[in-house]
Amino acid sequence: MLLRNIARVSVNSAKYTALRSTAPVTMARLLAQRVPATRMFSVVTPLRHGHLKTPAPGEELKITFIEKDGNQKTFDVCEGETLLDIAQGHNLDMEGACGGSCACSTCHVIVDPDYYDAIPEPEDDENDMLDLAYGLTETSRLGCQVKMNKDIDGIRVALPQMTRNVSSKDL
Repeated sequence: MLLRNIARVSVNSAKYTALRSTAPVTMARLLAQRVPATRMFSVVTPLRHGHLKTPAPGEELKITFIEKDGNQKTFDVCEGETLLDIAQGHNLDMEGACGGSCACSTCHVIVDPDYYDAIPEPEDDENDMLDLAYGLTETSRLGCQVKMNKDIDGIRVALPQMTRNVSSKDL
């Protein structure tokens, strides 16, 4: 059995080499020559972390992050982007260990009280994770659950001094 598999690999390798040297490889040619499709590969353009889009002129929303050291950074963003994606897309110090699935508290932010009531109420999952956040305040939210919209244009959020990486799996 092993010898038969080795023989098949060497025959397929020879067919693949012959195809590669004479003409562009297409799926039809590979199928006709019975070369295993595992030899095919593709290349894709990598996306920026967070998949941020550039807002159209006149449609940009503003957000200001107050970093741990007190520096303020303001960005133009699109409607529908989460605070976690915005922070990570601009290389701010927000971990987001669970990838934005509301299963940790590492994207904890402190929302400016002037904007807190304009954000939709947190769901039970978010409240459960917020209970585990370090430095919890009355206006704390998870960045992965807050999406930008026109109601919170100009929002200011502070990044807490520390985060605690406790996930829902730890409970």
